[in-house]
Amino acid sequence: MTSRVLLTAAWREPLEVLASFAEEPYALGLISDGSARGRWSYLGWGPSSTFDSLDGWRAALPARPAFHDPNPDHPPFQGGAAGLACYEWGAAFEAAMPQDRSGWPDLIGGLYDRLLAFDHWNRKVFAIGRDAAEAAEAVERLRANGPPPACVSGSSFAPDGSGERHRLAVADVVADISRGEIFQANVARAWAGVLPPGAAPFDVLARLSVDSPSPFAGYLRLPGRAVVSNSPERFIEVTAGGRAQTRPIKGTRPRGRDPAEDKALADELMGSVKDRAENLMIVDLMRNDLARVCRPGSVAVESFCALESFANVHHLVSTVVGQLQDGLGSLDLFATAFPAGSITGAPKIQSMKVIARHEAPRGPYCGSLFWSGVDGAFDSSVLIRTLAFTEGPDGWRFETRAGGGITADSVPAEEDDEAVAKIAAIHAALTAA
Repeated sequence: MTSRVLLTAAWREPLEVLASFAEEPYALGLISDGSARGRWSYLGWGPSSTFDSLDGWRAALPARPAFHDPNPDHPPFQGGAAGLACYEWGAAFEAAMPQDRSGWPDLIGGLYDRLLAFDHWNRKVFAIGRDAAEAAEAVERLRANGPPPACVSGSSFAPDGSGERHRLAVADVVADISRGEIFQANVARAWAGVLPPGAAPFDVLARLSVDSPSPFAGYLRLPGRAVVSNSPERFIEVTAGGRAQTRPIKGTRPRGRDPAEDKALADELMGSVKDRAENLMIVDLMRNDLARVCRPGSVAVESFCALESFANVHHLVSTVVGQLQDGLGSLDLFATAFPAGSITGAPKIQSMKVIARHEAPRGPYCGSLFWSGVDGAFDSSVLIRTLAFTEGPDGWRFETRAGGGITADSVPAEEDDEAVAKIAAIHAALTAA
């Protein structure tokens, strides 16, 4: 993997192309929305090898960066490893973390030698391979057509437990905080259901991309399983030069029904002492995680509690950056910081123990979809707004969750309302006509 061949092609929508091979094993879609942080989408298929451990992941990549493409208008990911890390993968590195498992593989991925990269800003597609033949094969994938998405609006969709149970969990966490056990914990509630006959996980991704586009949406088809994500949140990004960035989200309000109400809700969020304190705790946690593998003095908060608005919610988003130490790479940072502090709480390990008292193992939820390039670059999402699918005799069953950071000031009913607001786009996609 010492070189890359890039062929350019006319624009096509990524999901139109993915539809032609979405049911193939290890079909991969990392789908962005064309926003300021969503320039690139990637499609991958037929990995040349697969892995299910960190050692296997490292072995799939060259020991040293194989090449560097300095052109800023070329895709950051031009081949390498990509896959799924489930929430429970963190326990592989820290014995004090809860050890229960979800039934999903903790880590699974493949080596994608051929890719399609979609530049949403310039409306251009790159077909990528290790040589001209592989790049030409990628062009042929670009030309294929798949079936139109099936209707998913007839899905069953029901809470896995009551709102009251979730409110009691929130009250219990507030009591833990008052006793000094933790500062914050992110506790979620779950919903479950079955897709209608003839529908598949890809069809849900297609619906969400229309109803609620997101910069870190994703799709991974595994044997008998699939992950569909509509995440707005980046976890870890690392450039080929070793500059690391994480962008934790903490603080949420729904979008308003008209411009005046929308602005009022955004202003309320920006002025919320509770939400800003919640964000600050996670920023401190992520600063510490980055400092473990970054050069001393290089870790900094680039922005704090910036307002970012998505189709269904407003969020407070902070940005923490650093420069990796010599001899350490993106995989070292990813493993050190996993799972993301924004979906655990602080202190991380103790908050995960609290979460485990109130939730079943999470599996893909709050894990990550990632890519790691042969040049050392890396990017990853936090799997919120995410559905985990399992194929069974009655079709595709799914589970999805939503929650929020619980602090000393949390009000159980308000936290439950926030979880419902966060799941609204998925609920609407699966049930609305």
